[in-house]
Amino acid sequence: MRSDSAISQASRYGLVAFFALALGITWLLQLPALLAHLGIIGGKVDDYMLPAALGGFGPVIAAALATRMEARLTGVRRPWGLRRNWRVSPGWYLTAFVAFGVIHVAGSAVYRLLGGHDPGAWLYLPNAQQAVVMFLIPLAEEPGWRGFALPRLHGRMGVFRASIMLGILWCAWHIPMFVLQGYGTVIFVTAFVNLIAASVVFSWLFERTGGSVLVAVVAHMGAHLDNTNHALPGNPIPLIVFSVATVAAAIAVVVLDRSVRWFAPPAVPESA
Repeated sequence: MRSDSAISQASRYGLVAFFALALGITWLLQLPALLAHLGIIGGKVDDYMLPAALGGFGPVIAAALATRMEARLTGVRRPWGLRRNWRVSPGWYLTAFVAFGVIHVAGSAVYRLLGGHDPGAWLYLPNAQQAVVMFLIPLAEEPGWRGFALPRLHGRMGVFRASIMLGILWCAWHIPMFVLQGYGTVIFVTAFVNLIAASVVFSWLFERTGGSVLVAVVAHMGAHLDNTNHALPGNPIPLIVFSVATVAAAIAVVVLDRSVRWFAPPAVPESA
């Protein structure tokens, strides 16, 4: 049997491998479209969109490979897929599915009450093509972000710090997509703030459901069900309002829900 220190070391290697692979696979497959967008190589961006779309599967591929690496080092294969703690109360699935839509609607309502200009629609529902993305993208991302990385980060640095760290790396993973969509500086920064705050909300759902990856998938689907990015580039206000509301929601769950040990010492010493 492997010692705790050996397992901790393998977990560290697993995390490094996961993030390197998740970002590397996605960035590499999206690089041709990005170079075409910037005019560095010839051809239209659409000519390179198939590999760019496949790049969205980087996190789930990275999780599978990093899990195998950990298993070889330790002899222990830790669960990371959709079957991890999926038997939770239906109420949590409903909460996860509507969470980000409720955050957007609540933020939009406050913005309107304050006399805000051009708040956009109450909801940004997907069309047929976007509905396919709504189901595929969470399945490609969440087994990696919340299934593989989050439990290991929680163990090493505690829930709150792990949420922020994962949020930052989640932002980095999105950079080529944001550039391809022509985001300016304000939208870039707003989207980053949104993802980091959303990472805290995801951690709250994850902790409250005993580490359910499927709940995280459902929450991600809900975020795409009402997606303020659909108002871009014409109207950035909905995304800004939603991002501010998401920050408020993240602060609320950290301050009000004491059942989640946000600032408890990590289970695995960082020097391990």
